[in-house]
Amino acid sequence: MESTESLMGRTTALLFSLLALLCGPALAAMSLTSADVAPGEAIPTMHIYSHCGGANMSPQLSWSNAPSAAKSLVLTMIDVDVKPSQWSHWILVDLPADTTSIARGATSLPGRTRSIVTNFGDTGYAGPCPPKGTGVHHYQFTIWALPTASVSFAADEKATDVFAYLSQRALDSATLTAFVQAPPR
Repeated sequence: MESTESLMGRTTALLFSLLALLCGPALAAMSLTSADVAPGEAIPTMHIYSHCGGANMSPQLSWSNAPSAAKSLVLTMIDVDVKPSQWSHWILVDLPADTTSIARGATSLPGRTRSIVTNFGDTGYAGPCPPKGTGVHHYQFTIWALPTASVSFAADEKATDVFAYLSQRALDSATLTAFVQAPPR
């Protein structure tokens, strides 16, 4: 028969092991960075829509720590200051879950990635172009990790509907926000 002291020692060791597992480092949250767009800063002219004096070149974006359960990723760029429905500037769906970046000015996309028509009516990147006299516009670049391999949005889907859909279904997400000052009237 096992002694009480031996049983307590094994139980204590087991409890400490469990506690170490439970209190270990938390899973890292997703992060989104860019070599071209700094959080909280003005978006450089090269990324501004061509009708507003820019080159309409998509920025470089990198992300990390997508959940292992993710089966695909979605990338969105939304002007959150357009009321009432916000404004989509870039929506990429069905990015392979192991993708970790998009190059500046990317002309080809990884795997089965598809670009959804934006609120400008463009397929692909449509840079910032706030109307004259409307002040500062904030643009949220967000990478969303989804538990499904594919997602579908209608062309010109309201940005608020895209956001609501992704917010309800995403396993995790990361956002980088930058701004553009609209020209005066």
